[in-house]
Amino acid sequence: MKISEKGFQYFLYAIIVVFTALCVLPFWLVLVNSFASEGEFLKFGYRLWPAHFSFSGYEYLLRGAQIYKSYRNTVTVTIVGTVLAVAITAMFAYVIANPKVKYRHFLSLMAYVSMVLGSGLVGFYIMIANWLDLKDSLWAMIVPYLLNPFYAFILVSFYRSLPYEINEAATIDGAGDIHIFFRIIWPISKPAIATISLFYALQYWNDWFLALLFIDNDKLHPLQLMIRQLISNINVASYVGGGASYQVSVPAGVIQLATVCLTIGPIILVYPFIQRYFVKGITIGAVKG
Repeated sequence: MKISEKGFQYFLYAIIVVFTALCVLPFWLVLVNSFASEGEFLKFGYRLWPAHFSFSGYEYLLRGAQIYKSYRNTVTVTIVGTVLAVAITAMFAYVIANPKVKYRHFLSLMAYVSMVLGSGLVGFYIMIANWLDLKDSLWAMIVPYLLNPFYAFILVSFYRSLPYEINEAATIDGAGDIHIFFRIIWPISKPAIATISLFYALQYWNDWFLALLFIDNDKLHPLQLMIRQLISNINVASYVGGGASYQVSVPAGVIQLATVCLTIGPIILVYPFIQRYFVKGITIGAVKG
C-alpha cells in the first residue's frame, strides 16, 4: 500500500513533536521544580507540576553573597574574554588569509596541529599556574581561550571570500596593513565577527573546567562552577551563605535547581535573537574554502 505524501508529512510532524517534547522536558522539570515547596520536593521529588509553589530556593540563594560574586565573575570573564579573543582571533586569521604573508602556511599548520592534537593536562597546568602565575586569578579563565583555531579558520574562509583587490587599492592609496584591517576589512567582516563573538561568549559563559583547575578561592568562582559545587558539596549553607552559621531550611535539590535557572536564564533569553548568526557561521565555514 502506497503511503500518501500528506500522511508522510504528518508522520514527520509527529516525530518532530515527540523529539521536541523530549528536549523540552528536562528544562521544564528543572524550572517548575525549582519552585516546589520544601516538603513536597522531599516527598515526591521531580514532578511535572508541583501542587504547592514556593520561592524558598530563590530567596535562599539571593540572601547569600555567593550568587552575586559568581555572577560578577562570570560577566567579567565573558565580556573581557570575548573582546580580547575576538580581536586576537580576527587579526590572526587575517594574517593567515593574506597571500603576501611569508609564513602564513606555517602559522596555519601550527594552528591546525594544536586544534587536532591539543596539549597535555600536566603541561597546560604548569604553564598557566607556574609559568604565567595566574592561579586564583580571573585571567586563568580568560587567557587559555584567547585563540581558538576552529574559529580562526572560520574567519580565514570568510576573509578569502573577499576580493583581494580591496587590499591592493588601499595599498596604492598609501594605507598600511593595520589601517587596511581596522578601517576596511573589519567593518565589512561584521557578520563573521558577530558569529565568532557569539561562539566565544557562550564558551566563556558556560566554562567551568578552567575554574575547577585554577581557582581555589570561592570568591572567584564563576556561575558554572557554583552549580558544580552545590551539586557535590554536602554543606550547602557554608558555600552559599559564606559561613557555617548560615542554616539550611530548604532542600539542597531545590537550591540546585534554582541556581541552574538563574545561571542559564540570560543565555536562554538571548539565544532566540542570535540563532541566525550560528547558522550563518556554520555556512561561512562550510561553503567558503
